[in-house]
Amino acid sequence: MSNQTYNVGIIGYSWAATAHIDAIAATSKGQVTDVVSSRPIDAAELSRKHGRPIRVHTDLDAMLADPHVDVVDITGYPDQHAAQFIRAAKAGKHIIIEKPLAIEWADVVAMRKAADESGVKVCVCFECRFSSQFLATKSVIDAGLLGTLHYGEIDYYHGIGPWYGQYRWNIKRGLGGSALLTAGCHALDALLLCMGSDVEEVTSYASQSANAIFSAYEYPTTSTTILKFKSGAVGKCAAVVDCLQPYYFHTHLVGSEGSLLDNRFHSQKLDGLNRHAWSQLSMKMLDSGDVADHPYQTQFKAFFDALDAGKDMPLTSFKDGFATHRVIAAADRSAAEGTPVKIES
Repeated sequence: MSNQTYNVGIIGYSWAATAHIDAIAATSKGQVTDVVSSRPIDAAELSRKHGRPIRVHTDLDAMLADPHVDVVDITGYPDQHAAQFIRAAKAGKHIIIEKPLAIEWADVVAMRKAADESGVKVCVCFECRFSSQFLATKSVIDAGLLGTLHYGEIDYYHGIGPWYGQYRWNIKRGLGGSALLTAGCHALDALLLCMGSDVEEVTSYASQSANAIFSAYEYPTTSTTILKFKSGAVGKCAAVVDCLQPYYFHTHLVGSEGSLLDNRFHSQKLDGLNRHAWSQLSMKMLDSGDVADHPYQTQFKAFFDALDAGKDMPLTSFKDGFATHRVIAAADRSAAEGTPVKIES
């Protein structure tokens, strides 16, 4: 088991990249040393902003060939993720990658092949698994307080309109993909985490707001997906990026011994509780789409610890991310074709 400091090269100096740089530094196990960007960036100014020397590149292959770069962090446009991931894997670099893995399912499959053949370790930015809300929720489940889950719904409500930074490119089908791919994937991923069973079949329906604010979108901006799990449980995930309301990450889990609703729960396993009232969980709820509020530091620390141990990333490895994207691909296909879709093994 090693205990080194990992040098990280970031692809794409984006909004997410700024949050990643500070979170990586805060782990005290990693440091961003290089940035590749298609936009002109002054290295001295970038270094001053983040408090350490950072080299700026325009040639990705040159950075990938540099032996002092241990990890590549992919934060740019989603339609470029697959090609960049495959090149980084072939160069033998461990990888952090923002969601979605890619827009097209065939690209995700190609990425899996590259990861398997190279043996590099991967951290997929489904960081909500490391949030206070879902660390606590999973602890309640694992402690048996809800019993065996037979129903779960986790929904993502976040209006992504002209007031939001990524709107300018998010409206494009080739960059946003779908309501699930662009943002609702966090909710679907959390649902899979909580239900703890493979998905057998999905049925999805898609719609779009009539408000002119969202008319520029090239794909439906609301979807509802019904999931049938191999365990016999059922679930539902709504992905709504055309709502006009505060950000809301709705969670409702129902089991044989109790239920959890957002930050409240009831359990038959605890004596003396009032069955007519919820008990409160003192956890921080996911309440913002701002990357500055995301639990990247906790996630990246876990990734660097896993690299030290020579193990796969816990909770958000490539295998975990691939499983979530497989369900998303089936859901989007179901919505497009108007029919249930079996999950491919």
